[in-house]
Amino acid sequence: MAQLDIPDEVYNWLVSFFHDHSHSTQYLGVESSVLGITASVIQGSAIGPASFVVGAADLTSGNLLVKYADNKNSEFI
Repeated sequence: MAQLDIPDEVYNWLVSFFHDHSHSTQYLGVESSVLGITASVIQGSAIGPASFVVGAADLTSGNLLVKYADNKNSEFI
């Protein structure tokens, strides 16, 4: 996000928002230790979808995307 052309106030808010988040998992009554989240999209946050789009954009730059579909042998039930 540091490479985006956004106002300093918005960038500083984003840095503050993503700072110091943690996660633990509970399964069958056993809870894992709490660890800090250093890279990811914070699930359930309003900024999550936009953050994902910005992060995923780096994965497609410089790559050639080719799509092909052949439905002539497909059966629909």
